[in-house]
Amino acid sequence: MAETVAVRPEEGREPGGSAYFAYEERPRLLEGLRAYGLIVAMWVRSTMAYRASFVMTTFGNLAVTAFDFLTIVLMFTHVDALGGYTLPEIALLYGVSATAFGLCDLLLGSMERLGRRVRDGTLDTLLVRPVPVLAQVAADRFALRRLGRIVQGLAVLVYALVTLDIAWTPLKVVMLPVMVISGAAVFGAVFVAGAAFQFVAQDASQVQSAFTYGGATLLQYPPTIFAKDLVRGVTFVVPLAFVSWLPTLYVLGREYPLDLPQWVAFLPPVVAVAFGALAGLAWRAALRTYRSTGS
Repeated sequence: MAETVAVRPEEGREPGGSAYFAYEERPRLLEGLRAYGLIVAMWVRSTMAYRASFVMTTFGNLAVTAFDFLTIVLMFTHVDALGGYTLPEIALLYGVSATAFGLCDLLLGSMERLGRRVRDGTLDTLLVRPVPVLAQVAADRFALRRLGRIVQGLAVLVYALVTLDIAWTPLKVVMLPVMVISGAAVFGAVFVAGAAFQFVAQDASQVQSAFTYGGATLLQYPPTIFAKDLVRGVTFVVPLAFVSWLPTLYVLGREYPLDLPQWVAFLPPVVAVAFGALAGLAWRAALRTYRSTGS
């Protein structure tokens, strides 16, 4: 049976004349999505009230993230290949991971501030509202300027696709949007799991950033330049390899360093759902342990 919440009370009267409230019930997931959309719309309206500022901050965000790829380009002024990969091949790895992470960062990037709310007690204000706390935390201070990161990632991705000579098949064509969306979902699960950890550590935003922003940077480079223990860790423990490494190497026709079977390249949607479910359980367990500061 779906969990429901009571929203939008409507006052009426019973036949005997006494007042009562009739509550409309919605599945909790739908109510969470609705609340998320309303909060996001509020922040977007606030942002667009200062459009010049929005344009400048978005462009600045794009320019700052562009330096990541510029660093890679500068490396290739001195070498012909990095870990056996050419610049266009690394650009494909970069474009997929940067776009997937940018999409997730736009939608869930505000969750890294949860530890601050736990410390100062302002999380209590979210608990008394009749909507899921996760939706409120995710949408809080929604930053539309993060679109710059997505645009920059897409630009590099387009450059890679135009430059590379890939033997395209219908399956590879379908895999491109699937791995970007699945990758964003995997990063989203990492954001949620990291937020759950902040209930315990309270000042763990940097630890969370090591797996989110740090993970995105890691995936921009080929797995052949990293130690195999690290590659195993981001494959079997925190499955960031399913964001770009595994599916992208299939598109490029390259073998994965751990000698995994080729069919694992098609698992990103499955991994995203499974890891997301585990992150959701961790979030629910952590939220139940929360104790107010009392202030």
